[in-house]
Amino acid sequence: MHILDLARARGFLHDATPGLAERLAQGPITGYVGFDPTADSLHVGNLVPVMGLAWLQRAGATPVALVGGGTALVGDPSGKRSERPMLPAQQVAANAEAIRAQLERFLDFSGPTGARLVNNAEWLGSLTLLHFLRDTGKHFTVNYMLQKESVKNRMEAGISFTEFAYMLVQAHDYWHLNCTQHVELQMGGSDQWGNITAGIELVHRREGRGAHGLVMPLLTTAAGAKFGKSEEGNVWLDPVKTSPYKFFQFWLNADDRDVGAWLRIFTFLSLEEIDALLALHATDPGRRAAQRRLAREVTATVHGTDVTDRVIAASAILFGGTDLRAAKAEVLELLEKEVPTATIAATVLSEGLPVVDALVQVGLASSKSDARRGLQQRGFSVNGEAVSEAERRLGVGDLIAGRFVVLQKGRKNYAMLSIPP
Repeated sequence: MHILDLARARGFLHDATPGLAERLAQGPITGYVGFDPTADSLHVGNLVPVMGLAWLQRAGATPVALVGGGTALVGDPSGKRSERPMLPAQQVAANAEAIRAQLERFLDFSGPTGARLVNNAEWLGSLTLLHFLRDTGKHFTVNYMLQKESVKNRMEAGISFTEFAYMLVQAHDYWHLNCTQHVELQMGGSDQWGNITAGIELVHRREGRGAHGLVMPLLTTAAGAKFGKSEEGNVWLDPVKTSPYKFFQFWLNADDRDVGAWLRIFTFLSLEEIDALLALHATDPGRRAAQRRLAREVTATVHGTDVTDRVIAASAILFGGTDLRAAKAEVLELLEKEVPTATIAATVLSEGLPVVDALVQVGLASSKSDARRGLQQRGFSVNGEAVSEAERRLGVGDLIAGRFVVLQKGRKNYAMLSIPP
């Protein structure tokens, strides 16, 4: 199955240039996607084109990931209401390196036929204005550029010449890659259609060769929200920006109306396996089998299976159904980043810490009297066991994995005490 059929079957085909199917039938192709390094991490909104590149490679083609170290200094107006602030070149270069590491989770860069990573700063940095105007600018009329949606949508609000010219810079990238890397296909989000077709036009005008484009949908959720956003904002691939636990929960919370499409787009499961999973999900939606598999697959791809196993174990603690005393240290270390945690010295537990004080310290009780009332009503637990005695003192024997005490209020509110390693 070539990439066009595959993209259509898995739901990430929005549009493609005429003749692409015929070109793909002739043999392997080299295609590229550009990534904007204005942040030091990709977010889940970038995963549609990332998966496009990954499936391109699995279809026998050669993927090229272009990190826009040069174009990031200009700024793409596509989908933007205002011009972005310029970043220092050093910051852009550092961001590009971080993005490369994330792409390696999806693409195989090994061997002569493996994926390639390029940075357009390498050729744009030495490009002079006169050469750019002579060799690229002369092939486009202002009227042609004004017809593009990325420019049209910004005309009333105002667009700088810098961003107005972005289309030509991206077109120059396509021409350069066509000449030096034999790239014949550019992929991207549907908002990139104007930039991609400009590149195709430039390749045709300068080289007399055909080139192609394939764009993917800009996803929204079934509820109408922008895909990839949570209450905290973007859901990042960087575990520091978005913890693996929160990353897992984002996918686990997928709407039933979205989960089928997300399984097709964001996982490498076969379509047959996805259909079987959705059929199972339909018999008992409450088990959320489809969402659990989606969360496991995507988190394992981005963060690795070991981290994913710890995330699932931590989720089991927070949502019940697990023996806290058997929890491993690495699972509790992950959990302490997700719930309120107070660090205490080992000597405090050696002497005995009143549970009333501990509940106040971690924020599960507003005061000692509040803690005592809750204990009388058996509303608090220590390591999963209900506690009713206000005189109860926590000691070394309460430590799990030698470092942690898990406190709970009701069924959903957790907190922890932690002894530094």
